[in-house]
Amino acid sequence: MVKARLSVVDVNLCVGCQCCMFACSRRFGAGGLSKTAILIRSAGGIERGFIVQVCRACEEPPCAAVCPTDALKLRSGGGVLLEAAKCIGCRLCVDACTVDAVLWDSESDKPMICVHCGLCVQACPYNVLELSRGV
Repeated sequence: MVKARLSVVDVNLCVGCQCCMFACSRRFGAGGLSKTAILIRSAGGIERGFIVQVCRACEEPPCAAVCPTDALKLRSGGGVLLEAAKCIGCRLCVDACTVDAVLWDSESDKPMICVHCGLCVQACPYNVLELSRGV
């Protein structure tokens, strides 16, 4: 089985265009940046660059470990998949993520979880992100 995993190749190449965020929002059926599982933010001014917050596909994800309803299931290759019907909106997963990659959708009151689909990689004109495939 092929396992896809998203990674940041070189954060110094990021110019903060947010094309990756727009692409991710489209996966959720939204225009704009209201729903995205990746976040690009300033590191403190244009001179300091940007921070790319994206799921690192943990082998033992702390977000899943704290979920009281088992709404976050382990994904083949690392990371998690959300079973939205089981989620009670407690936000424990947000607090547990060590890389701040679990973002919150206030409309649905559920977490935005990266599924490592690669849409953000395709949209990034600066090759900041990479989708690696292993066996």
